[in-house]
Amino acid sequence: MIIEGKHVVVLGAGRSGRAAANLALSKGAHVRLFDANPAASFDGLDPRIKVHSGASDVVGRATQSDLLVISPGIDTYGAFVKAFAENTSELIGETELAARYFDGKIVGITGTNGKTTTTELVERILNHSGLSCVACGNYGVPFSEILLMEDVPDSVALELSSFQLETVSKLHVHAAIWLNFSADHMDRYSSIDDYFRAKLNVFINQTEEDTAVVRAGEELGGLVAQHVSFASKGQKTDYYLDGDRIMFRGEQIFDLSQTRMRGLHNAENVMAAVAATHSLGVRFSKAEEALAGFAPPLHRCELIRTLDGVEYLNDSKATNLHALDSALRSQTRPVVLIAGGKEKGLVYDELLVRLEEKVHSAIVFGEISSALEQLFSKVVPTTCVETLDEAVALAQKYAYAGDVVLLSPGTSSFDQFSGYEARGDHFRKLVHALK
Repeated sequence: MIIEGKHVVVLGAGRSGRAAANLALSKGAHVRLFDANPAASFDGLDPRIKVHSGASDVVGRATQSDLLVISPGIDTYGAFVKAFAENTSELIGETELAARYFDGKIVGITGTNGKTTTTELVERILNHSGLSCVACGNYGVPFSEILLMEDVPDSVALELSSFQLETVSKLHVHAAIWLNFSADHMDRYSSIDDYFRAKLNVFINQTEEDTAVVRAGEELGGLVAQHVSFASKGQKTDYYLDGDRIMFRGEQIFDLSQTRMRGLHNAENVMAAVAATHSLGVRFSKAEEALAGFAPPLHRCELIRTLDGVEYLNDSKATNLHALDSALRSQTRPVVLIAGGKEKGLVYDELLVRLEEKVHSAIVFGEISSALEQLFSKVVPTTCVETLDEAVALAQKYAYAGDVVLLSPGTSSFDQFSGYEARGDHFRKLVHALK
């Protein structure tokens, strides 16, 4: 791609937009950066980039460009982007811009849940195996920043949201991971089919020499790349779970009991990462070495401690219904569930089957506690408390050796905390104080 001397317009002054603007400038383009916020910050930009805050649709329609690059946080289909797109030759996203200049291997990771953990696993395995790798995209740094590094890595672990995948056309992912799919971001998409089609772009431009790593049961249609399957249940897949052992076509390749990874969903994340890196030539033994000391990202089914035979897991990042369901689905031990927080108007009825299957006691707290108690008590003994402190104290009383106490709120934290991180940190403090 040659943009030297071309006029490039970048929308969005967040980190992704600034990275795209700097990358375009480094390739010789004339760059302008627009943001709708009148108080937008343009820190970290080369002074040769012309900046415009408080941009409007009117400004967009009056702006011409050879290439329009949009940040993932801006609605591709909204009026703001459409206005700027009226007078441009091509519209792409920041991820697509970076992909056109990156010559290394790309492992692309998408899915509704589990992307960040899997991205970290891929990065760790590849670096341990001698193929330098940086996590980027929807997690870590923007992809465009990779191209501006003094030493560009051999590969990237590229977490891809549907927002980033909406605006790709030439992105070529050598190993594509599809973890799972369920409804999300329905405030952005007119239908779940639109969301699904955006996600499918992770496979765009793959050839028969590439690899598609797909969770069993996901109906994706015909894929050109070599298909590798995984699942935590059943043995009709390439990668599967036998107790704590991850198996590959009948051979043990990994022992999860030697790691801090807990839950079936984390087992699937490991399978997907190992499968993708194996397709790039990494030996299973190297992957096992790399993950021996790995702990999941904070607040994502993070094992805090084991006390009196009870595991305490911090899944404060579960701020929606699907994340809570995923955390419950992954548990192999009986669960004492701690849930609750801000009232977001979500409908939790579909959780009842999972609650009945996995949970023997539920403790609910926060603004939404009364509504959750009324619903959850239909299938499981449920106690309503006001604070997380009370919930943890009760959970210790309710849990037996062999159980797991799972903080997986299923909603945001803003009724009592500044964010899910603060909620998870407080839970960690409470658990470590237990005797």
